[in-house]
Amino acid sequence: MAKIKITQVKSTIDRPKDQKATIVALGLGRISKSVVVENTPQIAGMVNKVNHLVKVEEA
Repeated sequence: MAKIKITQVKSTIDRPKDQKATIVALGLGRISKSVVVENTPQIAGMVNKVNHLVKVEEA
């Protein structure tokens, strides 16, 4: 599987609880924090749910 770099670019303030929980599950939590993870279907689904809060790049 390919690795992707996920960076949080917007705050979770005034967002629904499920979006906040998804950000935490991805290992993020503050603006400009990045994680490198495998691009699995589960990760892709989480990224799709919060795509307006994160930036995704190939790693």
